[in-house]
Amino acid sequence: MDFGRVLTAMVTPFDQNGEIDLEKTTELVDYLIENGSDGLVVAGTTGESPTLSTEEKLLLFNHVVKVVNKRVPVIAGTGSNNTLASAEFTKKAEKTGIDAVLLVTPYYNKPDQAGLVEHFKSIASCTDLPVMLYNIPGRSVINMEPETIIELSKLPNIVSVKESSGNLENISRILENTNSFSVYSGDDSLTLPIKAIGGTGVVSVASHIIGNDIQKMLAAYEKGDVRSSAAMHRKLLPVMEALFMAPSPVPVKTALRHIGLEVGSVRLPLVELTENQKEKLIERLQIG
Repeated sequence: MDFGRVLTAMVTPFDQNGEIDLEKTTELVDYLIENGSDGLVVAGTTGESPTLSTEEKLLLFNHVVKVVNKRVPVIAGTGSNNTLASAEFTKKAEKTGIDAVLLVTPYYNKPDQAGLVEHFKSIASCTDLPVMLYNIPGRSVINMEPETIIELSKLPNIVSVKESSGNLENISRILENTNSFSVYSGDDSLTLPIKAIGGTGVVSVASHIIGNDIQKMLAAYEKGDVRSSAAMHRKLLPVMEALFMAPSPVPVKTALRHIGLEVGSVRLPLVELTENQKEKLIERLQIG
């Protein structure tokens, strides 16, 4: 299933007290849609999902769905390392009007591949919504093998994967052995390489800042202008790298505030950039 080329893993705006700021969320949603986002992923890693309560996530889903008003797909992060809790939460999230769910590989438990299959099957079977798998071994410790993703793709509502393994060989195997199944890069820096081997697009952090540029890069590639697309990739790479100079979403929230989008700070255990880090970020982004 194709949700669009550039999906933004949206930050969660907080007010001065560290609570979700719905007014700023509205501003951010409108800004993203107007600046290159084909879809929004809400309450994912970039949205600081580990620090959001169930009630806060449902509040966020309801609000974003209302603000988006069918302009783009809204994909809600409902996965965790607790299968039963994820299934129950997915049922609740479905009632908010979201368009799809994002299910991350279970972290800390370290299930084997058979356990992963049963985990995702169990959650997918409790909803009619499209499911995007999320493979991110850097955060969950385990890697979802291509064969596991291929097997899961046979379920009618498991339609996509956000691949953050960085393994182009494995991603190629997934693409070669699935049908009507979309593969999105989970790493901004691999957007074009994954597109080149058959991927659909990217679930992006950098699109908060350079969404239109990423769209132009992918559009150039699709038109066959590989040279221009590659040149744009090389030009954008330093920006993408800068937005991960510290634990995400600290740098991107800093960058958004710098360009006038007051999305607030981050919640502990994340902390703000030092002044020196902030100066280096703004310099590398060249947005000052």
